[in-house]
Amino acid sequence: MRVLLIGSGGREHALAWKIAASPLLTKLYAAPGNPGIGGEAELVTLDIADHAAVARFCTEKKIDLVVVGPEGPLVAGIADDLRAENIRVFGPSRAAARLEGSKGFTKDLCAKYAIPTAAYGRFGDLASARAYVERMGAPIVIKADGLAAGKGVTVAINLAEALAALDACFDGSFGQAGAEVVVEEFLTGEEASFFCLCDGVTALPFGTAQDHKRLSDGDVGPNTGGMGAYSPAPVMTPEMIDRTMREIVEPTMRGMAELGAPFSGVLFAGLMISDNGPKLIEYNTRFGDPECQVLMMRLKDDLLVLLNAAADGQLAHTSVRWRNEAALTVVMAAKGYPGTPEKGSVIRGVEQAAGDGVEIFHAGTAIDSGALVANGGRVLGVTATGGTVGEAQRQAYAALDRIDWPQGFCRRDIGWQAVAREQAR
Repeated sequence: MRVLLIGSGGREHALAWKIAASPLLTKLYAAPGNPGIGGEAELVTLDIADHAAVARFCTEKKIDLVVVGPEGPLVAGIADDLRAENIRVFGPSRAAARLEGSKGFTKDLCAKYAIPTAAYGRFGDLASARAYVERMGAPIVIKADGLAAGKGVTVAINLAEALAALDACFDGSFGQAGAEVVVEEFLTGEEASFFCLCDGVTALPFGTAQDHKRLSDGDVGPNTGGMGAYSPAPVMTPEMIDRTMREIVEPTMRGMAELGAPFSGVLFAGLMISDNGPKLIEYNTRFGDPECQVLMMRLKDDLLVLLNAAADGQLAHTSVRWRNEAALTVVMAAKGYPGTPEKGSVIRGVEQAAGDGVEIFHAGTAIDSGALVANGGRVLGVTATGGTVGEAQRQAYAALDRIDWPQGFCRRDIGWQAVAREQAR
């Protein structure tokens, strides 16, 4: 098979690494990719926002499947435009990608189909939103409705933070993404990430993880795109997975089909788990980053077989097997992240840090004068496996400490909840 992978982050490096291991693969291209992905695929210069150009490339290179990594192209309708040219795609249509592209759309879907989620209000002007927040009080959650690169959500502990978050949205800090806001009830419990592969009809459970969104140790600081993750998430017991499928995923699949937008691709449910069961925080319509890294490290089966089954509507006849090991990713970020990261600093020791059970996934790197340099906010995903989360954690940090990059930083407590559980046994 000839495959084109769209994207350039740590998620796409992990996907490329796993796709490249498939016996079905004859050629893997990636656009635009990064230096890490370049070790698995041929990098091509394509404007992925120019869907016609992508389609022409696929036709010229006889691409059998396009795998779309990031959410932006999906929300922009790349899957629709490629399918219109009879090009097979793994990823949802523009209409189905609204599950991520509009938080308000998802909340309304939850209300219509009785999917458990936080109470909410939707607002298109500052005055109405402020009045609602002042009436509800804090803590409360403020979300820009559209795509904001993982930075449009504020968990406001007090009223001042909530009002400042509203001001940021309506002042244009997130562009059009903040033109409408969703204000939500503050949920308590333990967060978890739950993934399904979907083909429009069938949703196949595809692993669990726990992400660490806050910037600093102890889960403090601003939200980020993710500072680390581990898999599996102990809070997602078989019973909790069954409930999540029955109460959240399956009603979503039925609802999207009834709306004329059947969902095909990856459905990523961000969950809050409490004594009352799972509640949906939000949907993403692609693999999470860094969750993708830990899932790919644990996946026993051929990923390309599974992606093909999803693209062809054959998931009802498919199953997924996982390795018994745990996996854990620590993100190394550039100073200044999640604000304006410092770019251009040289990173040494990456190849030496990788080894048995350890992979270094590139997220924001470039080559400058032959040297590997930082070229983004989240730069590397140091990923390790182990018999337990604690063992994977030790392996990951030992590898990370072999990387020479003074301008980088990371959290030192990734996996703390799972490790605490293990130590309490």
